[in-house]
Amino acid sequence: MACMPFPYMNGRMHLGHAFTFSKVDFCTGYERMKGKRALLPQGFHCTGMPIKACADKLKREMSMFGKNFEKYEEMALSDKLEKTEINKNVKSKVAAKTGNVTYQFQIMLSLGIDITEIHKFADPYYWCEYFPPQTINDMTAFGAKVDWRRSFITTDANPYYDSFVRWQMRKLREMQKIKFGERYTIYSIVDGQPCMDHDRASGEAVGPQDYTGIKMKVLEWSKPAQDVLAQYSDALKGKTVYLVAATLRPETMYGQTNCFVGPELKYGIYQVNDTEAFLCTERAARNMSQQKIFASTEIIKLADIKGSPIVGTKIHAPMSVYPSVYVLPMETVLATKGTGVVTSVPSDSPDDFATLSDLKKKPEYYNIEASWVQGFDPVPIIDTPNYGNLIAPKLCEIKKINSQKDKNQLAEAKEIAYKEAFYQGTMCIGEFKGLKVQEAKPKVRELLIKSGEAFVYNEPESLVMSRSGDECVVALLDQWYIDYGEEEWLAKTKKCLAQMNTYTPETRHQFEAVLDWLNKWACARSFGLGTKLPWDEQFLVESLSDSTIYMAYYTVAGLLQGGSVNGHQVGPAGVKPEQLTDAAWDYIFKVGPKPTDTDIPDATFAKLRREYEYFYPLDLRASGKDLIPNHLTFFMYNHTAIFPESMWPRGVRSNGHLMLDSKKMSKSTGNFMTMSDAVIKYGADATRLALADAGDTVEDANFEDTTANAAILRLYTILEWSEDQVSKVDSLRTGEFNFYDKIFENEMNKLLLATEAAYDATYYREALKYGVYEMQAAKDAYQLACTVNGMHKDLVLRYIEVQTLVLSPITPHWSEHMWVKVLKKDGLVVDALFPKATAPVDRALDEATRYIRKTTKSIRDAELNLLKKKKGKAAVNEFKANEPKSLKIFVATKFPEWQEACLAVLKSNYNNGVFDDAKIRTELGAQGLLKNKKAMPFVQEQKKIVTRDGPEAFNRTLIFNEVETLEKAKEELKRTLGFHTVTILTQDQVTEEDVKAAEGAVPGVPSFTFKNESA
Repeated sequence: MACMPFPYMNGRMHLGHAFTFSKVDFCTGYERMKGKRALLPQGFHCTGMPIKACADKLKREMSMFGKNFEKYEEMALSDKLEKTEINKNVKSKVAAKTGNVTYQFQIMLSLGIDITEIHKFADPYYWCEYFPPQTINDMTAFGAKVDWRRSFITTDANPYYDSFVRWQMRKLREMQKIKFGERYTIYSIVDGQPCMDHDRASGEAVGPQDYTGIKMKVLEWSKPAQDVLAQYSDALKGKTVYLVAATLRPETMYGQTNCFVGPELKYGIYQVNDTEAFLCTERAARNMSQQKIFASTEIIKLADIKGSPIVGTKIHAPMSVYPSVYVLPMETVLATKGTGVVTSVPSDSPDDFATLSDLKKKPEYYNIEASWVQGFDPVPIIDTPNYGNLIAPKLCEIKKINSQKDKNQLAEAKEIAYKEAFYQGTMCIGEFKGLKVQEAKPKVRELLIKSGEAFVYNEPESLVMSRSGDECVVALLDQWYIDYGEEEWLAKTKKCLAQMNTYTPETRHQFEAVLDWLNKWACARSFGLGTKLPWDEQFLVESLSDSTIYMAYYTVAGLLQGGSVNGHQVGPAGVKPEQLTDAAWDYIFKVGPKPTDTDIPDATFAKLRREYEYFYPLDLRASGKDLIPNHLTFFMYNHTAIFPESMWPRGVRSNGHLMLDSKKMSKSTGNFMTMSDAVIKYGADATRLALADAGDTVEDANFEDTTANAAILRLYTILEWSEDQVSKVDSLRTGEFNFYDKIFENEMNKLLLATEAAYDATYYREALKYGVYEMQAAKDAYQLACTVNGMHKDLVLRYIEVQTLVLSPITPHWSEHMWVKVLKKDGLVVDALFPKATAPVDRALDEATRYIRKTTKSIRDAELNLLKKKKGKAAVNEFKANEPKSLKIFVATKFPEWQEACLAVLKSNYNNGVFDDAKIRTELGAQGLLKNKKAMPFVQEQKKIVTRDGPEAFNRTLIFNEVETLEKAKEELKRTLGFHTVTILTQDQVTEEDVKAAEGAVPGVPSFTFKNESA
């Protein structure tokens, strides 16, 4: 069984979906040709926020514009539409998906939905009824090999799947995989709930970043700050104000010499409780408000102030050896990261040292007083083996960093400083002096928090936008979560990965990286569509948690709901949803005994269990690589928790995103195509062939219009040629195979095996390369070689049949036409087996074939080059290509002695795939071989060959007879190259006049001369 993640039912499938689906579709077609009963099911995802959010937007728009939006034009003309500023990050995402339309009803119109029908979509469940049939139609037109009897939608709209998910959740809770407690999670204040990956407009796979919030008490405001804050004196009365910085390195706080703010940034002073207030950016305050740092979730701003007036304020920096330090300006402080306030530790931060040095050099230029920086020197806090105890000044010296503007060198220095200090550093100050930094770091943090001078602070690792347009924060919530990362469970999941085929090393490495960091995951939400959490029905199971083991549900879905995607009809098994108790599900999936309190007949249970046992475990899961950090890793985790090892997934194949004509697909630029658009424009098979040709790796693939159009022409050309040959098949040559017949048969066998290997590896571009492009080139060469005697009937028919069959998984409609209408075969091509080689590949014949083609090309190129040189120059003995001409080919029976000597040196200095270049050069020089100008180019070329082919490449003995091969090809050489006579000579047959020409020949690479016969 193979499948892809089910598409979300808020629109039509685009070409990117088609690309991922093509991988499992081609695989299924191929495996069926290998004699297997291959299953390809397809479900439809409706869980989560997007559908509900869109339905709610339509409700609002209907209240504004009327049921059929008839008031929109009138309001637009009168300019009464509300003009709201849209966050540019949201706008770009919306634009990419909808082509710059603003309202939800306009998006629906762009999907081809009649304006009089759009009001129905205000009911979120109508989406679940409308889009699945559309998707089925689109995929059927594409040629999908799907068993539609097993299709279903998610959410509680489908009572069967709802029962399955409730069983899964209870199962995980019984195993203590689902827990309840406080945890940090990405959260939307506007939506009032966690914002998981599928709820996001941007920021997928972004998690919380853990910081230590450092409280720097204001001792004395600068004069400009006092002036600004005078108007807020009542609000600030009785409040101790702290500048709050977020640091990843609490162990360095001993070395604070000042703190930085951005002079042009906007800050606020926010109420923490009755006695404290924090100065930070509004973004940071939004995060703090949801983490129980403030007394309530309400954000109370007491004052507004820019960064520049704050400069010169005297503060207390926790743990610093200096009793008080000053706030200084730093142009590079960001409002989008941390709190907008930055601690300064010039001993260990190259950025801080460079900025402080600039301020000390030119205090007037930066509008600061010299006393704010003089006397505040870097403090040794961490001793490192390579850079001493003042690592930042040392690195700035080494990197020749003279200013805070040396950004590239500072970035390099920063990375070195952090790694050196963290992994090799030892504390040389404070309570934990002598401890390794790795050990001291958590202890210093704990000490700071216990003293009340710091707190735990989290924010998103990077920007996360919810689909409702809200910039998300990190919240500390009591919530239900799945305890991914738990030690024993992680070990089982790593074992699953180790046993699994990931098809590319990049995919495996991505999984390994995710398993190293993934931990607790919120599995419940309060808004959207889905299955209610069985033991706490105020929550819904979130969209990435109800879609982890549904591949097992595919195996029984056909019997339970039999083609009714919403499960509103009882399927062939005759089982009702309410009969599917947890015990029944346990028994069906062989993780529990047969229930005693069930009225499901034994025979029905047997059928359900047989379907599951027959098709499970899952052989291949194909998906975009962007799902590795969440869905695909959850998929492994949940399987190892619920199912025995024998039922763990066997393979995951990830692919890159699909570009369209080398550009990112985007509606806003018009560079966008749905699966249906492509099928209408190119036809199903040309679309499928272009998708197969788009790419096989995890790198982004490229669907090209020229490739799709060329596919139409290619398929038509093969069809037309085949029809022509079949129409005159009785006039084709029969009898024993000649030399070129044997070559073509051998090439077909070789390419067939290569195509089969490519299909086995799910490399469909390679399958096309060997099975179509090179196969067609071999046929063309054969046809050319048979110009005089004609092609052999058996080989022509075999080629047509092989071409039809190897293309069948990719171009099923074309292959079906070829099979039935052209070849007049009985039955259907989808029931035919993959073709087999008629004989083992004859390596000697294969080498001889390449030899002939290479020699022919060399002679042709030499003749063309000679004609180019002679062009425009009159000569008595000028070579005339169109007059009678003769060719002499000189064959060498042994290699030159200098080459053999070079090879002997290479071989004696080659060990386990590695050449010792120093010894090779020394020995070549000692033998005088370096005096020969040809020696080093020869050595370099032979090294490449050995590196590519392995040590057997040292043996250069030909496996075919060179003279015999040329004799067999002589007539074809005459015809192809236009020579009147062709003479083949060995070294002992060379006359005096040809000695020089024959010198260039080596075994496998003949030399040659040609001339006009009259000369």
